[in-house]
Amino acid sequence: MPDLILGPVLRHVDSTSATVWVETDASCDVTVAGRSTRTFEVLGHHYALVVLTDLEPASVTEYDVRLDGTVRWPEPGDDLPPSRIRTLPDGGDHDFLLLFGSCRKPESDDPTEHKLWGTDALAAYALRMATQEEVDWPDSLVLLGDQVYADETSKATQEWIKGRRDASKPPGTEVADFTEYVRLYHESWSTRLVRWLFATVPTSMIFDDHDVRDDWNTSQTWRDEIEATDWWAKRERAAVVSYWIYQHIGNLAPQELAQDETFRAVTASGSDAVSVLSDFADVATQEFNGRKGTRWSYRRDFGNVRLLVVDTRSGRILKDGHRSMVGDGEFEWIEANADGDYDHLLIGSSLPWLMPHVIAHVQSMNEVSCRRTDWRGRLAEKLRQAADLEHWPSFRASSDRLTRLIRRIAEGDAATVCVLSGDVHHVYAAEATFDRPVNARVYQLTCSPLHNAVERFMRPLFRLAWWQPLAGVLRRWMYRSPEIEPLPVDWTKVAGPFFGNAVATLRVRGRDADVVIEMAGDGDDGPTLRPLPAVALTAGRSS
Repeated sequence: MPDLILGPVLRHVDSTSATVWVETDASCDVTVAGRSTRTFEVLGHHYALVVLTDLEPASVTEYDVRLDGTVRWPEPGDDLPPSRIRTLPDGGDHDFLLLFGSCRKPESDDPTEHKLWGTDALAAYALRMATQEEVDWPDSLVLLGDQVYADETSKATQEWIKGRRDASKPPGTEVADFTEYVRLYHESWSTRLVRWLFATVPTSMIFDDHDVRDDWNTSQTWRDEIEATDWWAKRERAAVVSYWIYQHIGNLAPQELAQDETFRAVTASGSDAVSVLSDFADVATQEFNGRKGTRWSYRRDFGNVRLLVVDTRSGRILKDGHRSMVGDGEFEWIEANADGDYDHLLIGSSLPWLMPHVIAHVQSMNEVSCRRTDWRGRLAEKLRQAADLEHWPSFRASSDRLTRLIRRIAEGDAATVCVLSGDVHHVYAAEATFDRPVNARVYQLTCSPLHNAVERFMRPLFRLAWWQPLAGVLRRWMYRSPEIEPLPVDWTKVAGPFFGNAVATLRVRGRDADVVIEMAGDGDDGPTLRPLPAVALTAGRSS
């Protein structure tokens, strides 16, 4: 009799449709809310994405998961509220609550890891949410990278790896293949509170470097070095295949799934689809005339809110001296989809667009230095990789293009344009200004980590990186280079930096919006959240 291994995970939800993802231990029919689909198989693992259509707008549907007709979710005796699908109202303005954050280590039974990583902000949110009225639940959750850590595995996973292969050989206790990636997702997504949260709140995702490996695609030098190993090709292929299964397909709307050739081939194969997905992964990671083999970026619409999630890792163009955060074709897609009828544009980017000024200026200068062909260029490359100088400012041409796009949208009718990011293991909000007036308020909103740690010595360095006198010195030094144009944007920190595990909530009411940061901690009755004062993003809302 088949059993449910992981999920359900509620993924794409709009006004009339929804998708629900599951992993099972055998081939079977999966039924959710009366809709059934057959699992597909990859290397002996079984998955399904159940597509529900013709739902009523603004409706609530409690659901269970049945495998070959037998109820496997919810689990017997669980006292958490029933999982439910809440469709969006049909068009128009409506209150909207979006939860976001990034960088989440798994729960650990090891006391040292538990103390180091602290309280899981998602678990704390789920525990509070279970006691709230449904009207207070978030409408969407966006996970902005590092859902799993393929290069920084837990002690439990390291022991498990040592039991299946020789970990004295590369890649050591990092994951090496698809089966080990499966282990990471099980470890990260199977805890009771987070599993219920994922089953109840529509969740969108995008990867960052640790989903594959630290500094993934930071430069062509990095790729040349890693591709010279005898284990990387298998590792990257497994990363892409597992990402497609566990994260990517759930980002797509039903009509996009119907048009997706890979999804159609996998779900129609009737046999192990590993060859289909392996071929897909090999193409997806290659560059072709300044373009990548696939696009992971996607768009979601929530009434008067538009979300554009941008792949800032796999889509990078690095060959032949070109450096671009995404290729021209993908940037054209982003620019086209940024146009529309909405009040609030959210750009989801795992990497911040606006960073502490000192860090931003150092990254721009480092990019220029890395172009040198002598020892200074080699030293600059070593610094780039050692200090993670790989964010938007280190792809200056791409950063300026994104800035021009944001400025153009802000000159129109939108009320806000916000870039939502993670990665940097601290929390801050910064407001942007441009070389000419705009109509919308523009912000960088960064929330990281959900469940991880930042070294204590880094905290004063992050604070120092916002110090304007030091930034001014670096800015004057930076502009001495004829290769660095003056920045087309300036920004002011309006909140933070805050340190510790946290989750952010963006609240929209008509054309008004604000953001609330909540810091996670341990309480007498379990994980808790402590909200910080709200940051008003528009005039007319008090903080």
